[in-house]
Amino acid sequence: MRIKKFCKIFAVTMLSALIFTGCGSSDSSSASSSASESSVAESSSADTKSSEKVTDVPTKAPTEAPTETPTPEADTPFSVHGALSVNGAYLVDKDGNKFQLKGMSTHGIAWFPKYVNLAAFKTLRDDWNTNCVRIAMYTDENMGYCNGGDKEYLKGLVKNGVKYATELGMYVIVDWHILHDKTPLKYKDEALAFFDEISKEFAGQDNILYEICNEPNSGPSWEDVKSYAEEVVPVIRANDPNCVVLVGSPTWSQDIHKAAADPLSFENVMYTLHFYAGTHKESLRKRAQQCIDGGLPVFISEFGICDASGNGKLDYDSAEAWKELIDKNNLSYMCWNLSNHSESSAVFVNGCEKLSGWAEEDLKDQGKWVREWFKSNPSL
Repeated sequence: MRIKKFCKIFAVTMLSALIFTGCGSSDSSSASSSASESSVAESSSADTKSSEKVTDVPTKAPTEAPTETPTPEADTPFSVHGALSVNGAYLVDKDGNKFQLKGMSTHGIAWFPKYVNLAAFKTLRDDWNTNCVRIAMYTDENMGYCNGGDKEYLKGLVKNGVKYATELGMYVIVDWHILHDKTPLKYKDEALAFFDEISKEFAGQDNILYEICNEPNSGPSWEDVKSYAEEVVPVIRANDPNCVVLVGSPTWSQDIHKAAADPLSFENVMYTLHFYAGTHKESLRKRAQQCIDGGLPVFISEFGICDASGNGKLDYDSAEAWKELIDKNNLSYMCWNLSNHSESSAVFVNGCEKLSGWAEEDLKDQGKWVREWFKSNPSL
């Protein structure tokens, strides 16, 4: 079955454009295993990511970060677990113990920059019990980094976010958020320059993970993604030799089985899997488990418990099944998205203007559900 999702997004010129976003297809229990695999691969346009733009792209950052990277606080996730690495199918800490990163992904920082602030990240750490933040920077749509956006401003937001997370002793994912561009090869040169600059500036900081291609979709093969990664990873590793790099796969980061059949040769690489519980069900969970059992390091760098449009009814039963798989396999997981957008995947109610210190009444149902899950797991 093919499901099409359309998320409207208003450009700065106030002309509306349709952006296709999302991950997935519906599950079909009557299909053969090959047909089931095909149904997942034929997912429609995209996860939640290109949503209606709520604000014009600002001209300067909303908060001031330290000019130098601050010293992390004591007794924090990073101070306890230190530099991460990949051992077999698992993410492990400095002592070689299996370790889960868990936290929130921002929405596109060009549209929701206000949530990139120290107090917000501190609330996520201390009240929501998370240890990681994912900073999502769109590359193409609506004044994306490579398509008319203010590169210096957007890089400034990313760098501020890294500094805030570092000060709080949290881990942070720098996400090159391809979506409307479809193939990571489209802006490969820009990606090489971006990751060289960011990894050089923060060289020696062990709390940073680099997600080099959010969701390849609508055409590129695993061979295309792999060839891109084989150029980008060495650029990062020249500055940060041991960092963990997250790599997406075709079909909105669902085709991890293709990466499992032909993995990259680098160490400390993990392969991202994205799901939306209302759309992605048993067939994708089965694929994930088979890949993990085969030794593939899998990282859930984005998920929601609504459908793959980023909107619609929440599917708690499917969400609980995903939760069980994640905890069983010690997978890291990052929830989409930290905003007050109208869609059901946004964790704050529409009228909430708080930038930190959120109360229960400030949260939508997905926000309440994921916050409870975060808080149920060990704090560090």
